Amino acid sequence: MAKRDYYEVLGLGRDAAEDDIKKAYRKLALQYHPDKNPGNQEAEEKFKEATEAYEVLKDSRKRSTYDQFGHAGLGGAGGFGGFDFTSFDLGDALRAFMRDFGGFGSVFDDFFGASRARQGPPKGRDMQIRLKLSLEEIATGVEKKIKIKRLQKCGECSGSGAAQGTSKKTCPKCQGAGQVRRVSRSLFGQFVNVSTCDQCNGEGMVVDKPCPACRGEGREKGTSTVSVKIPAGVTSGNYIQLRGAGNAGPRGGPPGDVIVLIQEQDHPAFKRHGDDIIHDTMISFTQAALGIEITIPTLDGNASLKIPPGTQSGKVFRLRGKGVPRLQGYGKGDEFVRVLVWVPTRLSSEEKKLLKELSSKENMQPPQGDKSFFEKLKETLGI
Repeated sequence: MAKRDYYEVLGLGRDAAEDDIKKAYRKLALQYHPDKNPGNQEAEEKFKEATEAYEVLKDSRKRSTYDQFGHAGLGGAGGFGGFDFTSFDLGDALRAFMRDFGGFGSVFDDFFGASRARQGPPKGRDMQIRLKLSLEEIATGVEKKIKIKRLQKCGECSGSGAAQGTSKKTCPKCQGAGQVRRVSRSLFGQFVNVSTCDQCNGEGMVVDKPCPACRGEGREKGTSTVSVKIPAGVTSGNYIQLRGAGNAGPRGGPPGDVIVLIQEQDHPAFKRHGDDIIHDTMISFTQAALGIEITIPTLDGNASLKIPPGTQSGKVFRLRGKGVPRLQGYGKGDEFVRVLVWVPTRLSSEEKKLLKELSSKENMQPPQGDKSFFEKLKETLGI
């Protein structure tokens, strides 16, 4: 049967970097290794095929020859490169794998299907809560106290899970290691199979007499209050991690964390745009025509704004430094004030008469082709 392209075997493009080749092979080797698939001939062939591809592509000389001449360049003495892969067998593949990945590290542990002796009760689950904040709180920063329902240490057994007067004991099956190892020998050498101890579930300790209050769990439902400091400038989607404030772990295991997810509330007077805020204010036609000084709200309190004569509806004014503080930075954003000219819905006969007289004047006619508000706002914001 014709050999598959080595790049296809590893699921890579021909411009793959050395690290990509190693990662791709590692993934396939851990999936198809014979020790994880005993008696599976198809997995054995895929393991050998992946290792052969790895041996060629990780070596710059072999890879160059293969890129130029394909499999024909790797055919031993008759091949163009003098690299013999015609007799590459499972033994060669296993030795190559152990050479590059046989150390007692994370890859070795992943391969054998167990972490490095978990030993000890597991960590409690993390919790996620949503914290609603007003724009004013975001602008200044705030400290909040939050009441949460969580699993906490059992008050009767202090979290051990053992009844009063008793204690946890070392697991007799794994002798406290939390895992069991089985050594087997084959034609290709010695293999060690590491698995979690099924008697203590990897904790290394067992409880002979469970606590009646928590049924040996070592934790119970409760309520607690946590404090969280919110820096100025956060926005929806930001989160703060409170380590160790989550659910207690079973039988004395370490607690999980609390993830505080920020949710910004809508503001009645402002719209937020990054670190900037936008505010709409209404003025009358006469105020727009004659000009006026008005008071507008900001996140720091009220401020004065001069409206020059002839201001058009939709005009945007910038108040520098009146926006939201920049998160983990310096300074603040700006406040943009959009002026809208209010048109009365009801007029007296006298008002109608005056407005008709005004409308006949040349200066009262609007110009043609004026830009829209959104175009003006984009220019002002620089977007």
